[in-house]
Amino acid sequence: MIRFCSTLTRPSSHYDHCVRLRSLIESCKSMQQIKQTHAQLLTTGLISHFVSANKFLKLLAFASLSYAHKVFDQIPQPDLFIYNTMIKAHSLSSDSCRDSLMVFRSLIRDSGLLPNRYSFVFAFGACGNGLGVQEGEQVQVHAVKTGVENNVYVANALITMYGKWKLVEESRKVFEWAAEYRDLYSWNNMIVAYVGAGNMSKAKELFDGMQERNVVSWSTIIAGYVQVGCFMEALDFFHMMLQVGTKPNEYTLVSALTACSNLVALDQGKWIHVYSGRSEIKMNEKLLASIIDMYAKCGDIESASRVFNEHNLKRKVWPWNAMIGGFAMHGKPNEAISVFEQMKIENVSPNRVTFIALLNACSHGHMVEEGKSYFRLMVSDYGINPEIEHYGCMVDLLSRAGLLKEAEEMISGMPMAPDVAIWGALLNACRIYKDMQRGYRIGKIIKEMDPDHIGCHVLLGNIYSTSRRWNEARMLREKNENSDRKKVPGCSSIELNGTFHQFLVGDRSHPQSKELYSFLDEMTTKLKIAGYVPEFGELLLDIDDEEDKETALSIHSEKLAIAFGLMNTAPGTPIRIVKNLRVCVDCHKATKFISKVYERVIIVRDRTRYHHFKNGVCSCKEYW
Repeated sequence: MIRFCSTLTRPSSHYDHCVRLRSLIESCKSMQQIKQTHAQLLTTGLISHFVSANKFLKLLAFASLSYAHKVFDQIPQPDLFIYNTMIKAHSLSSDSCRDSLMVFRSLIRDSGLLPNRYSFVFAFGACGNGLGVQEGEQVQVHAVKTGVENNVYVANALITMYGKWKLVEESRKVFEWAAEYRDLYSWNNMIVAYVGAGNMSKAKELFDGMQERNVVSWSTIIAGYVQVGCFMEALDFFHMMLQVGTKPNEYTLVSALTACSNLVALDQGKWIHVYSGRSEIKMNEKLLASIIDMYAKCGDIESASRVFNEHNLKRKVWPWNAMIGGFAMHGKPNEAISVFEQMKIENVSPNRVTFIALLNACSHGHMVEEGKSYFRLMVSDYGINPEIEHYGCMVDLLSRAGLLKEAEEMISGMPMAPDVAIWGALLNACRIYKDMQRGYRIGKIIKEMDPDHIGCHVLLGNIYSTSRRWNEARMLREKNENSDRKKVPGCSSIELNGTFHQFLVGDRSHPQSKELYSFLDEMTTKLKIAGYVPEFGELLLDIDDEEDKETALSIHSEKLAIAFGLMNTAPGTPIRIVKNLRVCVDCHKATKFISKVYERVIIVRDRTRYHHFKNGVCSCKEYW
């Protein structure tokens, strides 16, 4: 324990006293020690010594911002450095941005001091982090009056502030009039503004025009492409970054790993994981969570679990959420619950995302009572009010379990208006459990909410087809064909040797199409010999000819991707594919036969979960 009282007794000089005090401030490890140091500042009178007071406030702001503000109020005549310290400390939190502006106004009105460029940089930061346009414009007026509006640091802060408000045109105006003195940070901040607004064409145009780039420039453009869902482009820029010799940091790798996760690019994700270790890039909780998430979303849940268990860097919630979510999407609810229980033992507080992942795990594992228990626990033990995503999970849980009446009652009791996705989960369950009357009624509700909702039309069409109500099914199909909003086509992709191959339904654009369709015919024959019979139930078509129906099913995108994988990999090699939509009943059945006939492990990630096929069995146990 540090002994505070003896440290400051009888200093040889005022200078020695200040040096010892600064050393003492830096050695503080707890709030109690900080308060003891504050007492020493008061008793020695050094609270009025600007250097010591400023250093103490910087330390205190990280421990207790409210306590720091009380100390600030006790300083008789704070200097500019102390004012700036408090403006900055409050600006970093969205909860105290208004206090930041209050201190800034006090500096202007009451102190008799003139604010400098740092005062304005911190004040603009506060405005961007939680205040509105009016406050920001007021600070900008003061910057003009003070004559610092042409300072590069102030200009950069203005670009960032307007960018956070998505007022990208205002950011551009500042960027343009700062042309004579703008620096690399000006360019980076402007790219951030365009990225924040989702305008990647402008962001790329600006990026291409840069004379100099640093790790922030590259990280921003990569994160931007990830943000708008252009994952291939994100990885292309990541590879270019490595080629020009710019070393990525942990933030760059988080974005690159996110791109790999969405593309199911396991080989590239593994390479980035190894690279992070060899390059001694600082590991933090968010990077660790991204690595776990990458392995889980690329179908390698064993590696995700291994990475999670190998690292002790789990003080924050993100790695725990990634692991719980990973087990959930792989249909391993018991493992997900086990991680949550371990999280409680480690005293890591769960957040709203934790419970979304946990409820998803219960939904995929048919664990209705456990799901209900965690839904109650979220409120009673952690004070987290359920949001629409949590209600969506519960409706999905009840719907999958066939508890359609209870699911509808939960929707009716929601404190917020249910969206189309929640009603859609119930409508899909009506299709699965053949509750036609409820399905017709729910379909009508969705059509009133969104008359052109393609997903609803497809589900209703499947219900009509199952009931052999061909006229209604035909009318829906014709309405879809005439609508401006088209159904998203099924698309499946597979990564082989670092190259992505994508297939649409009936796709013949691939260079190997001729060989692929020949292999597909051969594969279908083998499956039939093994006992495969096509499932026509989900076809939104009034086709009478069985052969035509079979042809329509055989060219689904996941069958093309799996056939391509079988053609181009060695026997025994696991095949991993990703599909943008839910895998259909027939493709699910066919893939089970393929895994048995060809003796392959096939891992399919669809819109909702992972399916591990092996020896004719799927990990979902027919519950998806």
